[in-house]
Amino acid sequence: MHLPVVDFQSPTAAADFCLSLHETGFAVLRNHPLSQSLVEGIYAEWLDFFKSDAKNHYAQDPVKFDGYFSPSISETAKNHTKRDLKEFFHLYPWGRYPAEVSDAAQRYYKEGSDLAVTLLKWVEEHSPADVKARYAMPLPDMLEGSDHTLLRVLHYPPLSGQEEAGAVRAAAHGDINLLTILPAATEPGLQVLGKEGAWHDVPCDFGLLIVNIGDMLEEASGHYYPSTVHRVLNPTGEGRFKSRISLPLFLHPRRDVVLSERYTVGSYFDERMQELRGSKPKMQ
Repeated sequence: MHLPVVDFQSPTAAADFCLSLHETGFAVLRNHPLSQSLVEGIYAEWLDFFKSDAKNHYAQDPVKFDGYFSPSISETAKNHTKRDLKEFFHLYPWGRYPAEVSDAAQRYYKEGSDLAVTLLKWVEEHSPADVKARYAMPLPDMLEGSDHTLLRVLHYPPLSGQEEAGAVRAAAHGDINLLTILPAATEPGLQVLGKEGAWHDVPCDFGLLIVNIGDMLEEASGHYYPSTVHRVLNPTGEGRFKSRISLPLFLHPRRDVVLSERYTVGSYFDERMQELRGSKPKMQ
């Protein structure tokens, strides 16, 4: 499995980007329009925030799912039993925002959402005719009016040596949404599962932008664009003593958007959430 780094400014960028998404579910961009200085600032100030007690003032809302999620209530990936070794903050346009940090993450949310429109146009333009015919509407239009797109600020703490056996920073999983935009994190560790069953490192040089297909786009494209399983490994050596900050933006369409003959976004999302909670999904 080969993950090429695509130059966003290249005349063939759109075609190269979409080919990588089709073949691997992932694409990596350089020379993209997202501000690297903005990302660096977010990483620095949110690391300080996660190290402070202030985070506990924003404990996650069990209904709205915004706010701070501590390691004790962190995610457990589907088909896994150990909680991931991470803590994170969910940022929505309508949700709570910490007074202890600048508005940089809010500005990044807008920059990333604007870039997503361009990337989804590329995806649609480079879809084969039969795949394009499956889309209920232009792909960028699926995001119009949606307030479900999620910016997750993730902190993977240094390893203490006291972690539960078998626990990892992020167990193997796929993303449920349409498209995920992810600047390279402060530390390596992201891997993607190839078709041959082997794990491959995702290029992680600072300044790169990783984009991956979510389950909703896989469904909408009739599996032409695959939602690929990925994970974050526990570090070894000196890396064990370092935090890792990551900033995925999960692009979510409106709930009424039709993904396929089987699903709307709302029915698909609800079914997946019921699966993750271990209950039998209701018939839609």
